[in-house]
Amino acid sequence: MTSYIHSRVDDDYRIDPRRLAFAGFSDGASYALSLGITNGDIASHVIAFSGGFMSVFMQTGIPRVFVAHGLADEQLPIATSGRAHAARLRAAGYDVEYVEFDGTHVIHAPVVERAIDFFLQ
Repeated sequence: MTSYIHSRVDDDYRIDPRRLAFAGFSDGASYALSLGITNGDIASHVIAFSGGFMSVFMQTGIPRVFVAHGLADEQLPIATSGRAHAARLRAAGYDVEYVEFDGTHVIHAPVVERAIDFFLQ
C-alpha cells in the first residue's frame, strides 16, 4: 500500500525524496516518531515536538530525527518522553538532534526554526 500511495503522490506532485518528513506536536509527534521510524524507507526526516510515546513496528531505513521537548512540560514529563526517545533512537543508530527548551507543553517558535533548518540542511 505504501508504494501505491507514494507513486500516486509522485504522479501528481514534484516530490524530493531527500526531503520528506513525518512531523507533529504532542500526539502528532508520537505518531510522527512511530510512523517515521517504521517507514524510514520513504521518510528522510522525522520531526517531533513534545511527543509522548514511540511505538515502532519495524525499523526501516534511517531517517534523520529531530526531537524537542519543554523542560517544564506538565503533560508529558521530559525524562520519560523527550530524553527517553532521543536515547532510544541514538542507541538504535539514528542521527538525532535533541533540543530541550524552557517551556511547557507548547510549540516554541525558535525551536521550530531549528527544526526547519535541520530539515533543510
